Amino acid sequence: MPAPDYLTLLFGRYRETPETRPFVTLDIGAKGGRPIALSGSESMRMTHWMRTMHDGILVGSGTAVGDDPQLNTRHIPAGEPHEAPTPIVLDSGLRMSVGCKLVRNYDMGRGVGKQPWVVGVLPSEEKGAWEDRRKALENVGVKVLVLDGVGLKEMLGVLRKAGIERLMVEGGARVIKSFLDASDVADTLLITTAPVLVGEDGVGWSASGSMKLEVVETRMEGRDNVVAFFARSSAV
Repeated sequence: MPAPDYLTLLFGRYRETPETRPFVTLDIGAKGGRPIALSGSESMRMTHWMRTMHDGILVGSGTAVGDDPQLNTRHIPAGEPHEAPTPIVLDSGLRMSVGCKLVRNYDMGRGVGKQPWVVGVLPSEEKGAWEDRRKALENVGVKVLVLDGVGLKEMLGVLRKAGIERLMVEGGARVIKSFLDASDVADTLLITTAPVLVGEDGVGWSASGSMKLEVVETRMEGRDNVVAFFARSSAV
């Protein structure tokens, strides 16, 4: 089963890449806090196809530590040619475990997982412990990108210079909120809704910024509803 046509058309608009940042897709689902299996097989496969249309896939340290995700394309049917994205963890304190699935998958090779990247922030104090964690990650094959300070646009600029032209952001809640608050760094949003009530563990997004959105696609993927938006302020 090939990639859905509407995804190919949706991301076909990403042509001339901005010089200062990648094109950014926000993939919005549950708000996080603990892992919840909500997506059906069809929408999960759609998400993995969407990953192939980006150079990198970003999560925060809370998701990396709490969920231990794989961030690969294992739900794409065998034999379908595709490119997997680079898994990227926004982890200022370098909390990611050297034994996590991202590291183990990369160590296995054979297309199981690409080299994971971690974006860290050089601390002003206690640099010794931070450098020890950095060396431990690098020793197991992780590429560590270092920022001088916490800043979303700075981070995007570093990723752009490192060759990431299309970035998919999958969570968690704090990371998604930071992109929504910034207002001018997201180009496409996809919201997937599953027919499951989970109370306080459900979607709980809010943003202090202002973003004008245009609905460009609404689809049913199996039992789940997928709505895609363009950010009108995006310079694409």
